[in-house]
Amino acid sequence: QLLFVESGGDLVQPGGSLRLSCVASGFTSSYYTVGWFRQAPGKEHEGVSCIDGSGGSTYYADSVKDRFTVFRDVATNTVYLQMNNLKPEDTGVYSCAADAILDVRAMCGQKTLRFGSWGQGTQVTVSS
Repeated sequence: QLLFVESGGDLVQPGGSLRLSCVASGFTSSYYTVGWFRQAPGKEHEGVSCIDGSGGSTYYADSVKDRFTVFRDVATNTVYLQMNNLKPEDTGVYSCAADAILDVRAMCGQKTLRFGSWGQGTQVTVSS
């Protein structure tokens, strides 16, 4: 099973920024497509941003384009999500998942994971 430890969530005002971290545990995440997903209360998971193993291909949901940036640090086996100009609708639990087969668009398009399971995630709350 592929395990991640997510961190960096916080309470932030609208317009603020956060950087989320997703550290892979027990495997090399650069061999996988990794996705950031969020779940708002009462809603299903939504793929927010995904990055392929090389870091050369990324995907963003329309709702976060030009505000969020996904990137990876191979040396620390970490995938980051830089979130700028946060909005109240960005509120939710953000989790990571990985897949060895899916490309970035297919990865982010999942509502249920083809492989693995959702982690604990990290809570992001955008509110004044």
